[in-house]
Amino acid sequence: MNNRRAFLKATGALAVGALLKPSDLFAGLPAKKPIGLQLYSVRADMREDPQNTLRMVASIGYKTLETANYSEGLIYGMEPVFFRRYIEDLGLKMRSAHVGGPQFDGSNKEDLMDWWKKAVSDHKATGAKYIIKPSMPIPTTLSELDKWCDYYNSIGEVAKKSGMMFGFHNHAREFEQIEGKIMLDYMIENTDEKLVFYELDVYWAQKGGQDPVDYLNKYPKRFPVLHIKDEEEIGASGTMDFKDIFETAYAHGMKDFFVEVERYNYEPLESVMKSFEYLNSSSFVK
Repeated sequence: MNNRRAFLKATGALAVGALLKPSDLFAGLPAKKPIGLQLYSVRADMREDPQNTLRMVASIGYKTLETANYSEGLIYGMEPVFFRRYIEDLGLKMRSAHVGGPQFDGSNKEDLMDWWKKAVSDHKATGAKYIIKPSMPIPTTLSELDKWCDYYNSIGEVAKKSGMMFGFHNHAREFEQIEGKIMLDYMIENTDEKLVFYELDVYWAQKGGQDPVDYLNKYPKRFPVLHIKDEEEIGASGTMDFKDIFETAYAHGMKDFFVEVERYNYEPLESVMKSFEYLNSSSFVK
């Protein structure tokens, strides 16, 4: 807590943040690129002080958000409409939400649709375009996986009726094989592209033994959204070819991307600031 407080003071946020909007702090500077942030990157700060943390995120220069907190109809403890109004006053836009959802056992799909209807409605009120399931258990058979694909198609129908899009976010394990089929490939090929999209986490794809650029080329219409991730801060490891990733993603019509930092060399807010600066200064990011 003391280190985070010191960083906030160092950025001048506590001194002038109460008097100026983040856009005022950057008055006269070149327009920032539309770089998004997955708020899991600053999860501890969001637990302690979500509203001030959102001010800091806006002050850094991030423009769009992907949330990772939804409970009993609230987003980081805020009503959806209030959350939208608060972030828009900061110059931020809500674009996406990671939502785990209730437990699916393969046979209770219809029982869960009311929950998803409520989740879609709440996130629609924030202005979000995407609602994304961030993880799932790893099935042992393709028959089990078929039930998940059918479940995702049904959630996708709920989202589409409200003008939203439903997606799934990968980790490394989805690149393992089930009965000789790569799990993520099977999911992509057995879900309706009009109902389900995929948010490619480029770091986890590489950790799963795959080249993220190859996947973008293999399924050019299925990855409108990306997670941009590295070992720690974006660009720090030198092992991720972000130039090739961005150029390929843009060529295939990428709509949004979100920085996610899970491990840090610095305090989380400083870490996401360094990640922003790397992307904002990179010529391959539009």
